[in-house]
Amino acid sequence: MSSNQGMVYDVLVLGAGMVGSSAALEARRRGLHVVLVDRREPGEETSYGNSGVVDGGNLFPVAMPRDIPTLFKHALNGETASHYHPSALPKVARWMLDYWRWSAPDKLEDTARTMRPFFAQAVAAHREFAGIAGAERYFRQTGWLEIYRKPESLAAQKRRLELSAEYGIDNQLLTREETLELEPHMKPNFAGSIWCKQADTVSNPGAVTKAYAAAFVAAGGRFAKGDAMTLAQVQGGYRVETEEGAVTARQVVIALGPWSADLVAKFGYRFPLGVKRGYHQHFKAKGNGFLNRQICDEDVGYVLCPMEQGIRLTTGVEIADRDAPKTPVQLERARRASSDLFDLGDPVEPEPWMGRRPATPDSRPILGAARRHEGMWFAFGHGHWGFTLGPATAKALLSAMAGEPPFIDLAPYSAERWT
Repeated sequence: MSSNQGMVYDVLVLGAGMVGSSAALEARRRGLHVVLVDRREPGEETSYGNSGVVDGGNLFPVAMPRDIPTLFKHALNGETASHYHPSALPKVARWMLDYWRWSAPDKLEDTARTMRPFFAQAVAAHREFAGIAGAERYFRQTGWLEIYRKPESLAAQKRRLELSAEYGIDNQLLTREETLELEPHMKPNFAGSIWCKQADTVSNPGAVTKAYAAAFVAAGGRFAKGDAMTLAQVQGGYRVETEEGAVTARQVVIALGPWSADLVAKFGYRFPLGVKRGYHQHFKAKGNGFLNRQICDEDVGYVLCPMEQGIRLTTGVEIADRDAPKTPVQLERARRASSDLFDLGDPVEPEPWMGRRPATPDSRPILGAARRHEGMWFAFGHGHWGFTLGPATAKALLSAMAGEPPFIDLAPYSAERWT
C-alpha cells in the first residue's frame, strides 16, 4: 500500500491469533496507528482449534497428576488425557518437573487467586468485542458442563466448589437426572456434573478470531502477511519484513503463542515456555442427536463441542516437539470413550487438526514490558486459556502500555519471575 510507505506506526502486533487480534483491535480503538502481522490469515493456528469456551468461572489450571498410581498410568502412554513422544522427554524434563511442582494443591490455589481477576473479566470483555465485531451470533450464554463418571471424582471437587462460592462463581452441582434435563441426548453413564454457568461458549472459535481481526481492519487498522522472525530493533522502534515491504513501529507486541520463544530468544530472553499439543476432529451426530453446550468428560479427558462444522471432539495434552508429525492416537481413544456419553456419527473431514498451546510451568501467561528493550511487550503463554483471555489480556496490556492505572495488575505475570 503506497500510502503506508515510510509510515512509522504506533504499535506493531506480531501474531493474529485471539490474543494478537484482540490487542490490535483494542489498540486501534484507542486511536493508535496499528499494523497486525502474521504469516497466515488471522485465527488459523491455535485459536482455530480450541473447545470454544470463554470460561469466566475458571479457577484451577489444568494440572499434572501428583499421586504415583495416576502418574504411572500416564507413564504407560495409553491414556486419553495425555500422550507423549519418548524422544521429546529429555528436552522437556525440566519444564515438566517445574509443572509438576506447580501442580501441588497449595500452588494451584495460589494460581487460582492470582488468575481470578483475569477470568472475572473474560466474558464481559469478549461480549464487548463481539458486539463491536458483529460476532454475537457465534456466542451462547448457557455455560458448559463438566461430566464426572465416578461419584468419587465428583466428591473430589468439594474444595473447588468451596473456593468458587468464596469468589461468587456460579458453579452448580447437578445430579445425573438434572444434567439430562439440560442435555437430553446424552447417555446416563455418569454420576453427575458441574454446570459452569459463568461461561459463554462459541460455535466457531476461528470465525470469532477472524471477526475481531476484521473489526480491527474496518476501524482503520492494517493487516499484513510477514515473517515475525525478521523483527529487528531500529532507530526509534522496531521493524519487520512483510509481503508489502518493511513495517516500522514505535512499540511491538509479541503474541506469537508457541512460536514466541523463538523470537524473544533473538533478543536474549529465555523463558520456560512449553508446548501442549492437541487435536480435534468434527463428527456428525447420529440420528437427530444434538448438544446444547460444550461437555467435558473429566474422568477421561476430552471435550465434545457443538460447532458449526459438527460436533468437535477435542483431545487432552500431547507432549512432543512442537513441529513433530501428527500422532493423533488420543483422538481415537476419545472417540471410543465418548460413545458412553453421546453417539457420534461419521467424521466431517478426513484428517484431524492439530494445534499447539503455549504453556508456562505455573500456568500463568507472560505479560508486560520486556526489561531490556524499551517498547517491546510480551503477551503469550496462556496455555489452555488463550481464547478465553484474549480480549481481557488486550485491555490489560494496552492499559499498561498507556501508563494508566492497571485494568488488571500485570505484576504477577511479569517475565521477570523467570529471570
